[in-house]
Amino acid sequence: MKKLAILGSTGSIGVSTLAIVQEFPERYQIVALAAGTNIELLREQIETFSPRIVSVLSDLDAQKLKSQLEGVDVEICSGITGMISCATAPEVDMVVAAVVGAAGLVPTMAAIKAGKDIALANKETLVTAGSLVIAEAKRQKVNLIPVDSEHSAIFQSLAGQRREDVRRLILTASGGPFREYTSAQFATVSPADALAHPNWEMGRKISIDSATMMNKGLEVIEAHWLFNFPATMIDVHIHPESIVHSLVEYRDGAVIAQLGIPDMKTPIAYALAWPERLPLSQPPLDLCGVGQLSFSEPNEEFFPCLQLAYAALASGGTVPAVMNAANEVAVEAFLTHRLSFLAISQVIETVMDQHQSESLTTVDQALRADLWGRHKAQELISGGVA
Repeated sequence: MKKLAILGSTGSIGVSTLAIVQEFPERYQIVALAAGTNIELLREQIETFSPRIVSVLSDLDAQKLKSQLEGVDVEICSGITGMISCATAPEVDMVVAAVVGAAGLVPTMAAIKAGKDIALANKETLVTAGSLVIAEAKRQKVNLIPVDSEHSAIFQSLAGQRREDVRRLILTASGGPFREYTSAQFATVSPADALAHPNWEMGRKISIDSATMMNKGLEVIEAHWLFNFPATMIDVHIHPESIVHSLVEYRDGAVIAQLGIPDMKTPIAYALAWPERLPLSQPPLDLCGVGQLSFSEPNEEFFPCLQLAYAALASGGTVPAVMNAANEVAVEAFLTHRLSFLAISQVIETVMDQHQSESLTTVDQALRADLWGRHKAQELISGGVA
């Protein structure tokens, strides 16, 4: 039986992971759950899965949860130390890293250092400090298995192949809700518009990243670190149907792709069971019902965030951490009606331009770059960028 810790248990990935655990109770046991502020859902998860240890964001929420669970045998922690305790619990075999944003870096790195296999759904961990995370995973000889549907598809499409035969990786993107918008329409985009993803059910932050295509930019950086291919060998194709999750093109012209319905349970289950596959109770992919699959190149003019991510990867060092931090701040400002949709990329680009890059050698350095990027982005937004 594989024993799991889930960081981000109340988010969409965490909830889907727990649904798989419920479907296969003979294979998986929940040891630890870490959540943010949704303590009502976390309380329900505790009652259902009986973890030994849980963590919430604040001490106040921890006290509230304790009062609700009086008599229940569970250790309740809070903050970053609580997440680390969940991630490094001695009996844990695998950590599902599904915390949103750069907050996932420290507990994920702690889990790797503790020798835990990682099912990685937190792309910002690799964006912020990819070289350090990959080096530590190799040092500890742990498996780092991607959960993002695109990276799971690449992972599967590379299986059994020689990397020297690869011509390029192709990440697919739905294009989000605005792929057919005009420039005039972009000027009036609201948070409600941007949250209405046509294909996937996702959290608020990742939904906005999908709408700006920053999510795909972050995935390009993640693919670079996961698979050790340069940016020049990683392309993005718009694929509105979200059936082909990504592809690998080989030097003989062959292209291997992974297809499936747009549901995160499939890549989550693959990461949990790898190298096996679970008999999920999912509806089959009906290609005849889909009818056709279409692809196009992304519009760089309308989606500048994608090119900003390529630029950050090319710069290297602390630039990706700064870019990611600025994006997180800008997205939150947009969601709270303090920033226009078009100004998200403006904030990110300005912060990147003002940053003096350094070679990345420690996690603390990545965290300092992240903090600098957040402060600089807040300054720009407070000053009325747009």
